[in-house]
Amino acid sequence: MSETTHPKRIGYARVSTVGQTLEAQLKQLKAAGCSTIYREKVSGAKVDRKELGRLLKSVASGDAVVVTRIDRLARSTFELFAIVKRIVDTGGQFQSLAEPWADTATSTGRLMIAVLGGLADVERDLIRTRTSEGRARAKERGQHMGRPAKMTTAQKQEARRRRADGEAVADLARSYGVSPASIYRATDNA
Repeated sequence: MSETTHPKRIGYARVSTVGQTLEAQLKQLKAAGCSTIYREKVSGAKVDRKELGRLLKSVASGDAVVVTRIDRLARSTFELFAIVKRIVDTGGQFQSLAEPWADTATSTGRLMIAVLGGLADVERDLIRTRTSEGRARAKERGQHMGRPAKMTTAQKQEARRRRADGEAVADLARSYGVSPASIYRATDNA
């Protein structure tokens, strides 16, 4: 006899700081019929939220993921859309108790999620534009972009001289505390 699993309501509760408690969210999610509730105390800005990851892996077709408010799930439109899309792509549904429009089981909810997708695209483009403009302004001011150099200009000149005098690249790398590749870059670009 094959075992069939029935669609379930899965809750997700999150608070940002140690001083906050999950109790109010847990109570609401239990009242909404959630049989399983994933919970964590971690900032929403943190990319690696282990319990959210576990929840997303557990969603099966027909399951509904429920949160008390959408800000418990995501901090940006882009992030919210990505998470909800992942749920919907597995055949699941998403519902926010505080925001009735955020319910993919309804046509209005599906429309709103589609609108969120458009907003997420706009948000991504704005971030990309601002970042690009910021880089351009920094370059105009002569600011170095990227990681700081591991060796100063004087060290590079000295390394070039020492290498030209026959010193081994491995020895140079050890003396400056860098990799041999750094020595090759510093001495071959002269």
